[in-house]
Amino acid sequence: MNALAVADLGAMLQLVPVQRAGLALLLAAIALPVVGVVIVGLDIMPVRFAMMHVALFGIAVGLLTGLDPMLCALVACALSGAGVAPLARTPAGLSGAMGLLMSLAIAAALLLLAVSGVNASGAFALLWGSILSVGTADIVVLGVLAVAVPSLFVWRGRELALLLYDRELAQCSGVPVRLLTTALLVLVAVAVAGAIKLTGALLVDALTLLPALAARRLGRSLWSITLWAVGIGLAVDITGFLTALWLDWPPGPVLVLTAGAVVLVAHLVPERRTTSWRAPASVSPPVSLPSSH
Repeated sequence: MNALAVADLGAMLQLVPVQRAGLALLLAAIALPVVGVVIVGLDIMPVRFAMMHVALFGIAVGLLTGLDPMLCALVACALSGAGVAPLARTPAGLSGAMGLLMSLAIAAALLLLAVSGVNASGAFALLWGSILSVGTADIVVLGVLAVAVPSLFVWRGRELALLLYDRELAQCSGVPVRLLTTALLVLVAVAVAGAIKLTGALLVDALTLLPALAARRLGRSLWSITLWAVGIGLAVDITGFLTALWLDWPPGPVLVLTAGAVVLVAHLVPERRTTSWRAPASVSPPVSLPSSH
């Protein structure tokens, strides 16, 4: 990087929208990779797509009623996360529930946009995101998540480790499975909705799932996996954002490619050197596995 490029990058970092975007990414890097650990632990990979469609429905409601579209999206995602929690006990599990939610939400959103005559371009803009348009409300949401998500892991770490390891074992051990599952799903839903503004719904994995996948390869317990996920998230967000500014590229795709490169490098670590805290329900875990430390 030559002196001129450094000067240009320094000048861009003085801009208020860039500073807000950087702060939002730092807050996101604290909370969202931990949410990714939950997504992997609960095996609810379709949650990103389900909440994308729910957010689209919430934005459509906001455009129709004149309320803040992103606030409506956050509320819709939070209510949906709480609503699907009871379905975790069904044979199809949470993955089946997310598939149902995704279908219903997109159908309702498209119907609402069609019958109301509202311009759909604003609603579908969430697919691409706009990190430099991050506002105070978005930073507040990410700030709350940056406090709430790690706090829950510190407060209930051992119970969460057991729940993410084996739901049935956790229930037999006296863990409040229903309450914790509901809390986790609400946090996941709100986090996914909060991250949409940064990278767009199609690329939200860069902030949530990809750091968690790399961390799962490197960590030996839920606690170490969580720390790895946050560390990787910070490294990816800072590196990707600065690279995008330097090269004048869209931040979302750069963040995804950076996170993807980290995942590929992490998978070069020999399997024998890592231990996953997750296992099939039929396997009886050693006593040390549920520990969050």
